[in-house]
Amino acid sequence: MLAGVGLLAGCGRAQLYGSPELPRAPRQPPVEYFRVDWWKGLVDKVPLLEYSPREPASPVYEPESRNVIAQTRDGYIHAVGPDGTLSWSFRTGARALAGAMTSEGVVYAPGGDGTLYALDGATGKVKWKYPTQESLATVPVLADGLVLVASDTDTVFAVKASDGTWVWQYRRDPPSGFTIRGASAPKVDQGTAYVGFSDGFLVALKVDDGGVIWEKALSGTGTEFLDVDSTPAIDSAGRLYVASYKNGLYALEADSGAVLWNTSVGGMTSVLARGEVVFAAGDSRVDAYLGETGRLIWSLPLKDKTALAPVLARGMLLIPNQNALLFVDPTTGKTRMAWNPGRGISAPPYVVGSRVYVLSNNAYLYSLDMNNVEKGPRG
Repeated sequence: MLAGVGLLAGCGRAQLYGSPELPRAPRQPPVEYFRVDWWKGLVDKVPLLEYSPREPASPVYEPESRNVIAQTRDGYIHAVGPDGTLSWSFRTGARALAGAMTSEGVVYAPGGDGTLYALDGATGKVKWKYPTQESLATVPVLADGLVLVASDTDTVFAVKASDGTWVWQYRRDPPSGFTIRGASAPKVDQGTAYVGFSDGFLVALKVDDGGVIWEKALSGTGTEFLDVDSTPAIDSAGRLYVASYKNGLYALEADSGAVLWNTSVGGMTSVLARGEVVFAAGDSRVDAYLGETGRLIWSLPLKDKTALAPVLARGMLLIPNQNALLFVDPTTGKTRMAWNPGRGISAPPYVVGSRVYVLSNNAYLYSLDMNNVEKGPRG
């Protein structure tokens, strides 16, 4: 098992273990879990004396134009083509807090300036824009002809995907005390949008008009760190999973909000459900639980690091923790490799088949290929 810093990088003719952010190669090559096809630096002017850059917006692939869309801390939306060259850039008013979503050639991007943009994926031309007057903090969701997006001040907006016309919005009052950075993106299933809020409530809303179906308090009493900021997940059995930062992971009945089980492990900020297993990530740890009963399968301690939203790619669990991208065996919880291209990774990667797109904190966009790569020993 080998954890490296600045381990793999490269482009068509570059050395396999070179890196544009860390030019010196490690003494020993790592176990080969992926190959870097290309990289592209997206921020030309780095702020003077910038100490700890962060890029929180996940990239996304737009299949019609074959562009990768990435939003960066300088307030730009970039489109990078399949060969790693820049296709177009669009300037917004401020840095983005979350990545974009694409559908049928359109890029729906939550600008840090409080504007939801619909751009042509091939050209970057504006189709429409909707000013929310609030800082948008989640990847948009497309459902029943509507685009849903949430702000970091606990408002969910729904606008028409065709022209950006406002349809409805739902707002809750944030608590008076401290809250955790981040927001819950709506999870839509069978006409219902499930959303968590910083006051500790999980709410089920009708997608068509924003009407409340049910609401459930998950964080008990108090005024601080009540957040239910994880984007909910639903498994094949219809169980709804969400994490309260204060009270841990919950499994609920999706139609009623009734609690099935609760782990009482606090500090969790994201969940991922696959098959019979639900993964929960957050402060200093990543856990895997059996979805039916909540029994702990394994726990991966991260010391003082925070695990951000995990994704699955080619049988590996990829977990950004700001310092690196961890490659974790989802069956055992063992870390197989840690890849840090320079200043770490804060945004969740985006997976398309065997291709993984990663945005580093230095605003380098990487295209990783996990196909036909020789895997190392599992011991």
